[in-house]
Amino acid sequence: MKVAEAKREGRPARGGRFMRLPDVIATTGLSQATIYRLIRRAEFPRQHQLTVRSVGWWEADVEEWLRKRSPDATHVS
Repeated sequence: MKVAEAKREGRPARGGRFMRLPDVIATTGLSQATIYRLIRRAEFPRQHQLTVRSVGWWEADVEEWLRKRSPDATHVS
């Protein structure tokens, strides 16, 4: 199904979506400063330039990062 159709129906597209910074903060529980610090250290997914003045994170990348940090994962930070 097309992205526009999914948006019109109020559900995410099959391919995922870009999350803006407030969504990333709410999803991860991290502060803006921590997110950007982890990006600099290559420990968090990089943002994508959406327009000249806006960036977003691919939802699947953030979800994968969260899964890797879950208590069930073998690597604990």
